[in-house]
Amino acid sequence: MKSRSSSKIYVTVVGGSRADERALRMAEEVGRLVAQRGGILVTGGRGGVMEAACRGAKEAGGLTVGILPGESREEANPYVDVALPTGLGNARNALTVLAGDAVIVVGGEAGTLSEVGLALAYGKPVVALRPSGGVAELLAGRRIGAYAVEAADTPEEAVSKAFELALRARKALS
Repeated sequence: MKSRSSSKIYVTVVGGSRADERALRMAEEVGRLVAQRGGILVTGGRGGVMEAACRGAKEAGGLTVGILPGESREEANPYVDVALPTGLGNARNALTVLAGDAVIVVGGEAGTLSEVGLALAYGKPVVALRPSGGVAELLAGRRIGAYAVEAADTPEEAVSKAFELALRARKALS
């Protein structure tokens, strides 16, 4: 018998720990929309885009998971419900993307670029929120070998595509 949490869609949001106001507003809206659709939000659990997405999800009554690079739950932002310290530093990026059924990219720098590469390598659907800048703008709508990074121009479009692609991937596996 499947548990209730395994039937929910897990959406990983990746982006910079430092971001401009526009990216932060978009991340917060993405988090809110994931929660409103009944999804579980997964992030790296710290500041910037991760904190903004978690704040949006919490304000909408959602559940948030932070996969932390260090060894202490104390490094999580205040909007993380489930803080998972890994002690892995940036290597935790693999766990962050594996935890999601789909990945949404908001802004981002080098660390975000590694998360996108890992997500694609693991076969996870990736949606880049183009107007948020950074890695998202760079990769939105691009192909990387056999893999496509889907483009979205609004938080609503990003979340809708993430849920659609996650459900399609689940059906393909069953």
